[in-house]
Amino acid sequence: MRELKKARNKVALYEAALSLLGEGMFRDVLLDDICRKAEVSRVTFFKFFQTKDDLLVYFMRVWLTERMIEIEAERMRGFSAVRHLLHKVAEQSAAYPGIIPSLIAFLAERNMHPRMPELSQAEVRLLFPGHEELGARTPNMFELFQRCMTEAEADGRLRADISVELAVKGLFTVFYGAFLTAQLYATTEIAAVYEAHLALLEKK
Repeated sequence: MRELKKARNKVALYEAALSLLGEGMFRDVLLDDICRKAEVSRVTFFKFFQTKDDLLVYFMRVWLTERMIEIEAERMRGFSAVRHLLHKVAEQSAAYPGIIPSLIAFLAERNMHPRMPELSQAEVRLLFPGHEELGARTPNMFELFQRCMTEAEADGRLRADISVELAVKGLFTVFYGAFLTAQLYATTEIAAVYEAHLALLEKK
């Protein structure tokens, strides 16, 4: 029961931060407001997270795990799995416009290598009910992209002049760069921008 209570408080802080974000940037969300919304004290917050920015890494951990579960459940492979991931970015951005720019800015400060947090069994049960085995695994986007591009090559969907290794690098460029390109052109059609970039890798 103690572990479950701790997990509920931690998840409440994560959900409170998302709800307060709205269309703004995460840096503008106040820690006191997050704690107040979650009905958790600052002392308790710092038992779970060293800094407010650690909530962004927690978001990335949860979000990627949700996508891995969906990809596994629907048996997606190759470019279909990649498309699912990218279209979910577009959906997430529509719901919380500030979250992806905030995450990209944070990752740039950390040289793109955040340390994914491990989740307790209680957190996994709360966040991913019915999918505890997958939920407990630490997601790895590099491994996902590598697997997808290996599958795409095997399926004859990867352009012949592009290696799996180069395609994986290209997908990271697409994942982060295409989103920034959409912002540069002030378009809300983020999924369409992703599709335009995927066309550079996929054999038609």
